[in-house]
Amino acid sequence: MAAREEEWSMSDFEIGRYIGEGKFGKVYLAREKQSGYVVALKVIFKAKLEKYRFHAQLRREVEIQRDLDHPNVLRLFTWFHDEEKVVLVLEYAARGELYKVLRAAGRFDERTAATYVASLAGALAYCHKKGIIHRDIKPENLLLDLEGRLKIADFGWAARSDAKRHTLCGTIDYLAPEMVEKKAHDHAVDNWTLGILCYEFLYGSPPFEADEQDDTLRRIAKVDWAFPATPRVSSEAKDLISKLLVKDSSKRLCLEDIMKHPWIQKNAEPSGSCIKRKDVTGAKVNEK
Repeated sequence: MAAREEEWSMSDFEIGRYIGEGKFGKVYLAREKQSGYVVALKVIFKAKLEKYRFHAQLRREVEIQRDLDHPNVLRLFTWFHDEEKVVLVLEYAARGELYKVLRAAGRFDERTAATYVASLAGALAYCHKKGIIHRDIKPENLLLDLEGRLKIADFGWAARSDAKRHTLCGTIDYLAPEMVEKKAHDHAVDNWTLGILCYEFLYGSPPFEADEQDDTLRRIAKVDWAFPATPRVSSEAKDLISKLLVKDSSKRLCLEDIMKHPWIQKNAEPSGSCIKRKDVTGAKVNEK
């Protein structure tokens, strides 16, 4: 989408179908009238922002995401507002949430899991170099574009990494021990979450999952997890997970070493997509 000087408004877009919903609003497929470019519009209602006192968090999300430009980070092209709503103009990820893909599959094979982990590691390395910690990486916040490439979305809990953070945020199954124990945390919380996701991709559920939230938190604090006997997972994949799910955040494998890990080198698709070419060219985007 091209930049322009005048303020954007809803009248600049043809609004298509509803494609998702969040706590504060809804997401619609849309086409920018002048260019024909297809985007996603995240419509956030100011009344809800007021009710939940979310103004500062949304402002931080916009400030962070609009400066990010990486093939595995969902682009925020621009934003605008009127009396009732704030609208974020986002890149459209045609294949939707990775969460739904994972639930439909049950679990991923090692090629698929490694490809997504490598894409995530590269994107997070880029964010960390820009001084950004995401803090809420989970399958629901990961999208797939038409070609099947992963995109990190939803920077609502992201923060600048210029100082240690103390806010408890994110989703319980993916919280790092230092967050559970309300200790200061830094970019290494994202590395921990990569270990959680790698495990979940291969086994179908996160390693600290329990019936009660308190039990999950206790298990995370104790780093109480194990590899199930089934399904069969390679020793190289287990090695990578074991080097990420480490309580001492300073000893977790760094993102650059994740990308160099033998399991990633052996299995990850360089293109970042596990979808066959015929499935890409044959895919249809229902825009209305």
